[in-house]
Amino acid sequence: MTKLAYFDCFSGVSGDMVLGALVDAGADLAGIEAEVRKLGLKNWSIASQKVRRGALAATQVIVGNTEDHHHRGLSKILDRIAAANLAPRVTDRASRIFRRLAESEARIHGLTVDEVHFHEVGAVDAIVDVAGACAGFEQLGIERFACSALNVGSGRVNTAHGILPVPAPATADLLRGIPTYAAGPEKELTTPTGAAIVSTLCEHFGALPPMRVAAVGYGAGSNDFPGQPNVLRLLVGESLEAQTGAGWNETVTVIEANLDDMNPQIYGYFADRALAGGALDVFAVPVQMKKGRPGQLLTVLCRPQDASRMAELLFEETTTIGVRSYEARRQILERETVPVETPHGTVRVKVSRRNGAVLNAAPEYEDCRRLAAERGVPLKQVLADAVVAFEGRRKA
Repeated sequence: MTKLAYFDCFSGVSGDMVLGALVDAGADLAGIEAEVRKLGLKNWSIASQKVRRGALAATQVIVGNTEDHHHRGLSKILDRIAAANLAPRVTDRASRIFRRLAESEARIHGLTVDEVHFHEVGAVDAIVDVAGACAGFEQLGIERFACSALNVGSGRVNTAHGILPVPAPATADLLRGIPTYAAGPEKELTTPTGAAIVSTLCEHFGALPPMRVAAVGYGAGSNDFPGQPNVLRLLVGESLEAQTGAGWNETVTVIEANLDDMNPQIYGYFADRALAGGALDVFAVPVQMKKGRPGQLLTVLCRPQDASRMAELLFEETTTIGVRSYEARRQILERETVPVETPHGTVRVKVSRRNGAVLNAAPEYEDCRRLAAERGVPLKQVLADAVVAFEGRRKA
C-alpha cells in the first residue's frame, strides 16, 4: 500500500495553507511543533483555528514570528536541518525544498547558490512552514505526491525586492514546466514557499490520479475572497496504481546529449551537480560518433518540471551544443529508509516494496563506508552486518 497526497490548488498554495490542510486532514499540530522545535529556531509560535472561507470550513495555521533579522543563506538552513535529528524523510524533503529555492533565487538574481541569502523564505515562519509540512507528511505516512494545475493569481505583490508582478519571479521559475493558470482575484495565490513544496515533491501534475481517498483537509489562506474559497484542498489516501500493480505510475523526462570532445574529468562533476539539483539518474555509455570518433551518450533522467533546469545545466557544464528530450513512463517500487543498529553503529537501509512485500533491501553505502573507516573494520563486514540487522528487525 502506497500512501498518496494530492494537492488541489484551485486557489493556489502557500506554506501555511499546506500546514492547515495537513492538520485538517488529521495531522497532530503539537507533534509537528515538537519536530520543528528541534531546529533550535527562536522567537516563534504556532497555533491553529477553525475558520470559514466562502462556504467551506477550513483550518488556518498561524505561525507567529518576532524575529528582526531574517536573511539566511542556504548552508545555515541546511546545517540546522541536518543537526536536528529529524526523521530521515523529513530531513531529505526539507533539504531538497530549500535547495530548489536557492537554485531558483540564484538563477533570478545572477548569483551562485552559495551567494544566495533568502529574504521572505529565510524568515523563521517560512522555515517553520517547510519543516512543519515535511513533519506533517511524515506523520500521515505519505510516500508519494501529486498536484493539480496551479492557480497562481494575478496583479502585483510587494516583496523585499520591491513591487513585482504575480506570479513572483521565484514562483514563476519554480513552476517552469508545470501547468498553471490565473483565475479569481488579483492577488498572489501561489507563493514561492508553496511552489517550492509542490514542485520538489510532486511526481504528477494534472487530474486526480487513481486513489482511494481516506481523508480530505482544507487549509485556509490568510485572505477571504468573495466568490472563491481561499483554501488548499489536500486529499490523502491509498494509490490504486500501486495496489493493483498497474505500475506505470510516473512520467519522467529523458534528456540526452552526444559528446566526443569533453575532458572526461568533467563527467563526475556534472553528475554530482545534476543529482544534487534533482536529477533521478545520470549515466553515460560509449557510442561511435561521426568520422569514426569514439564518444559518450550522456543521459539524464528527471521529473518533467525539472527538464528545463537540467538542459541548462548540460549546456553550462558540458561541451554539448544541443540536447534532445522525450518523455517515458517508469515503474517504481514503494521505497523507504529504515535505520538499523549494527555492532559498528547505525546504518540506514534502503527498502523497496511492492504491495507491502519487501523485494530489495540495500544498506546505505556512505553510512557503511564511514563506519568502516571510523572503526577500522572491512567495508564488506559492515555491509553484511547491516543486512543481518535488517533481517533480524523484519523477523522481530
